Amino acid sequence: MWPEFEKAERLARGSALKWASGIFYRPDQLERLGQYRKRETQRTSSVQSRLKSAVQSYLEGVGTGLGQLRASLDDVRTVCRTLVEVREDWQNKINGFEGLGQLRGLVSDHVQLATAVHNLQQVFSVPEVVTETRQLVEDRRLLEAHTKLMEMECWRDDILYQLYRAGRQNTEGEQIVLSYFSDVIQLNEDLAKELWDVVSSGLTLVKQDPTLFVSAIRIIEREEKIDQIILDGQSQHKFLPPERPKNLRQTFFKVIEQSATAQFRARQTDTKGPALANHLEALQNNTLNDLKVVKHLMVQCCPPHYNILETYVRLHHSCLSGHLQDIISWDLEKSEIYTVLNWIRHVYHSSSPEVLAHPDLCPDVDIASPGPLISQGALEQLQNKYVNAVRVTLSDWMQKALEAEVNDWYREEEPESDHEGYCHSSLPVIVTQMLEENVQVAAVIGDCLRDQVVAMALQELETFLYRFREAVISYGKEQQKDSQPKYYLLYLLAAVNNCIAFRRSVQRLQQQCSPGYHGDCCTKLPHSIDTAVDRATKKGCRLLIDEMLSELQPHFLQLLSGSWLCGSDFIDTICTIMDTYYGYFSRIREPIFQFLLFEGLRLVIIEYVRTLMLKKIICRNPAEREKVSDRMAQDAALLHELFCKLGLEEPDGLTNVISSVSEIIRLKDTSLLSLEVSCLVANYPDISDDHVSVLLDIRGDVSRDIRGSVLEMLEQNTKPPPEDYQSIFSDVLVPASVLPFCLPAVKCG
Repeated sequence: MWPEFEKAERLARGSALKWASGIFYRPDQLERLGQYRKRETQRTSSVQSRLKSAVQSYLEGVGTGLGQLRASLDDVRTVCRTLVEVREDWQNKINGFEGLGQLRGLVSDHVQLATAVHNLQQVFSVPEVVTETRQLVEDRRLLEAHTKLMEMECWRDDILYQLYRAGRQNTEGEQIVLSYFSDVIQLNEDLAKELWDVVSSGLTLVKQDPTLFVSAIRIIEREEKIDQIILDGQSQHKFLPPERPKNLRQTFFKVIEQSATAQFRARQTDTKGPALANHLEALQNNTLNDLKVVKHLMVQCCPPHYNILETYVRLHHSCLSGHLQDIISWDLEKSEIYTVLNWIRHVYHSSSPEVLAHPDLCPDVDIASPGPLISQGALEQLQNKYVNAVRVTLSDWMQKALEAEVNDWYREEEPESDHEGYCHSSLPVIVTQMLEENVQVAAVIGDCLRDQVVAMALQELETFLYRFREAVISYGKEQQKDSQPKYYLLYLLAAVNNCIAFRRSVQRLQQQCSPGYHGDCCTKLPHSIDTAVDRATKKGCRLLIDEMLSELQPHFLQLLSGSWLCGSDFIDTICTIMDTYYGYFSRIREPIFQFLLFEGLRLVIIEYVRTLMLKKIICRNPAEREKVSDRMAQDAALLHELFCKLGLEEPDGLTNVISSVSEIIRLKDTSLLSLEVSCLVANYPDISDDHVSVLLDIRGDVSRDIRGSVLEMLEQNTKPPPEDYQSIFSDVLVPASVLPFCLPAVKCG
């Protein structure tokens, strides 16, 4: 028995045992044993019948296959016997085929002789036709020469084809034929030379006599048709005559290209300086004239599919592009770069009727089809080169203008004034005009170059403003020397007004940028150049105020003195000096005028408070406190009245400092000091505990407990000042404490 059968039987017995143990697990299930036995018997019979049917079918198939194999074996044996018979017949007849080789050689010789006899007349006439053709070529009768040449080529190719059909390629006969017709090859070369000479002189010939050029085109078209016929026939008989295909049309365009390139190079000159514009104009005229000749004359001589006008446009464009690449590689000056940019933008590639958009060429020539003369990268590099050249010129020129301006500051004459009385000089007009002229010149080229020049102009103006500020600082230092300028203040006023004019110039320049331009002039520069203008303006204002303070400070020595308490003319003198400087400040334009008034008042108040803190007087009784407070209130009222009269807007915030301090000194009930000081801190958040301590010392009656509570309240209420707050007390330094002295006894009149 087979091992697989034994394995299957064991698996079947095991499965049956497992099934029976599951079915008869309980005793009551044994009653159905007969039913289970009957069902399994039927199932076994069914399986056995299916197995018998499958085995029977398999055996029938095996029998059929064996029958087919027997039939195939009989067929193979029959074929083998037939092949043996054929081999025997072939061996018996092989000797008879050897005599056919001689017959084949005779047939080949007969074909060659028949070909020679058939073409005998043409063969004998070849030398004569060669002579005639050579003479026709020399006389430039190209069409007739080409007809003769085609006739000889046809004879040669027919003979070679007949030899090819005879089945003996590259034989001695073919070499004889090629040697006999060798003059035809030389004539081909001579004709081609004349042909390409005519093509290369096409622009001249079509203006004088287009006959030769038309003949050359007809010869090229003939050869193109012959090439096509031969190539189509080669796909059938595999025969290709010598020197075919000639591809004269491709050579025609190569000759045209070489001729245009050579003609263009003959017109080139290494031109620089002012002559560069003339050179570019000559190129423009030559190109336009050539294209006119092509459109009106040469196009009529060439087949439409040559697209001869488009070809010449492309060739001239390529030559111009290469020449311009050479030009921009030179060390060009600013004017030369501008000339090249203008020629590229507005002469060659433009809608103006200069070159491609000329009425004689439109609409046959598409302006955009040739593409750019130079690449975008080269164009940007050329524009950057131009901007840098303009930068150098502007920087040198602005430096000279500044030097001339500084020299004017030391003149023995007053600066100029306009019809409104504002001091100024011509420096902003000169600088602005120079910048705007360069921007306008760049705008002629295009918006991109204009935006670059605007950005560069703003950068140079920013640098100029820093140099201008340094010049103002040096001018201020000269004032401190013995040889001070005569009209120092007036020229400072002119410098500040010039800064205001420069700010307007900056705004005008920024407005000339394109809305979509993302260069420096629209992003980083406005903030930095505004800073430069502000710094120069504020430096001039600071020097003016310093000059005013230098005249005011000696008079502040009278403050808190006995004469001051008795009603001296201290504050009247201060107001007189301020009124005098108002006359100067009024010659400055808004908003700097208001700034100077405000800053002047602020510094007067600071100087007033500083003097109060430095002297550290101590009032001995309420009467002295009241007298000091009244005098300070009078000073504050006079200062307020003065600056209101001068036109300062809202001076209360500054003059109230003196009034608030006087109220702290005047206060009779010391228990209310905390409230009064808190109001002072609320209005002037930059006041410190040192300042408050000095004020409490001036009163002379503040106990230690009250002082401690006031300072503690001050510490708790300390807040940072708002952003727009103008500092007062932070600019007043409190000196180290010293032993106090009493207010001298003064008779108050």
